[in-house]
Amino acid sequence: MLFSSVTFLYYFLPAVLLLYYAVPYKLKNAVLLLASLVFYAWGEPVYVFLMLASNACGYVLGRLIEKHRGEKQAKTWLIVSVVFNLALLGFFKYTDFFISNFNAATGLSVPLLNVILPIGISFYTFQILSYTVDVYRGDVAAQRDPLKLATYISFFPQLIAGPIVRYRDIATQLDERELSFYQTSRGVRRLIIGLAKKVLIANQLGELCEIFRVSPDKSVAYFWLYAVAFTLHVYFDFSGYSDMAIGLGKIFGFEFTENFRYPFISRSISGFWRRWHISLGSWFRDYVYIPLGGNRCGEGRQIINLLVVWSLTGLWHGAAWNFVIWGLFFAVFLIGEKLLWGDALSKVPILPHIYVIVITLVSFVIFDSRSLPEMLHYVGSMFGAGDYPLISTEFLYYLRSYGLLIICAIIGATPFCKLFFRENSFGITLKTLFETVFLIILLLLVTAYLADGSFNPFLYFRF
Repeated sequence: MLFSSVTFLYYFLPAVLLLYYAVPYKLKNAVLLLASLVFYAWGEPVYVFLMLASNACGYVLGRLIEKHRGEKQAKTWLIVSVVFNLALLGFFKYTDFFISNFNAATGLSVPLLNVILPIGISFYTFQILSYTVDVYRGDVAAQRDPLKLATYISFFPQLIAGPIVRYRDIATQLDERELSFYQTSRGVRRLIIGLAKKVLIANQLGELCEIFRVSPDKSVAYFWLYAVAFTLHVYFDFSGYSDMAIGLGKIFGFEFTENFRYPFISRSISGFWRRWHISLGSWFRDYVYIPLGGNRCGEGRQIINLLVVWSLTGLWHGAAWNFVIWGLFFAVFLIGEKLLWGDALSKVPILPHIYVIVITLVSFVIFDSRSLPEMLHYVGSMFGAGDYPLISTEFLYYLRSYGLLIICAIIGATPFCKLFFRENSFGITLKTLFETVFLIILLLLVTAYLADGSFNPFLYFRF
């Protein structure tokens, strides 16, 4: 079930809200867990049992780790947790990838298993891992109520595509949280904004990318238009989902951390990744990079640590070599900024922004590649290596058709709109009225697009 669907917005969510606010406080977590299982089973009726098994193992292993904290057994149970969860993730996500590469390397023809990837497994697996590691470290107490832990892991707003919520950030909210009109109104506002970003911007840019892929009239400029469109498509698709998840969390009384903070205004790739998919970046930092030694060791080890982390970051996004290359591509620039040109770059006024935008555009062309030859072809063609003219008729047509949308998307990817409404001296009543009318119009537009049944996939569902 998609957040950006009529079924979710006008049937599932209202029904859950009515039940949630009708039951006594002590039953609210049970309602959320039941709703989350229905939400997941809607699209994955079989794999809901896999998620429940993961929940159960997380609960049991968390209790065992806490029981033996400070003893050798605690580390043993932590290793069991890590191996079990990574084995599940590895089997469902990477089995066919490894078989394909084994066949390519050996010339054999081992048949693929054609394993279907359970939706959201990358996200809830990382949440369970962070929980058991934090219990082992003594950062949190193990949850004694299996229903509360299952609610944390399975909570439907962030179950499918994040953000990756740490247990320590939500533990107290499972016991006590604010339920108020103000909190709910903030959540509804964030939900509608996320819907608009997804349906009115990301979906339309996704259509442009699909048009480009089948176009017989490509040009160098058209490749760059595609790069801009796809990069903005990814941003508005994923940040829109995160906004919806955060908004839904607020409606139910939960506060999730931000997942995006206007990454395209960054002056370095390091800064970009402090603003893009923040929950994933911080997860790899705290549970992989720092345990490997982080930047506390020599430069050689630091480089190795970064290469390991970014190889894993790329592989987390998908079982294909273009994702690994995408991660390593960023690693090269992160290493360069740390050890070579970072200080010099920070002293230049405009060049850092251009540098970040160009690197980001190239990176997401790599990200979207369906094969290594296509990746080389697309990236090379952006810089004139392909046998294409500078400008084509089709490029000019789609630039006119989508130009206004792209300009709006570029503005929307900056803090301009937020600062405009914050700094303008509207009266409180007038500002509230204007915002309410604006949100209603956005919701009506989103509903109209959804009723039309247009292009509406979520990019990060495949991760």
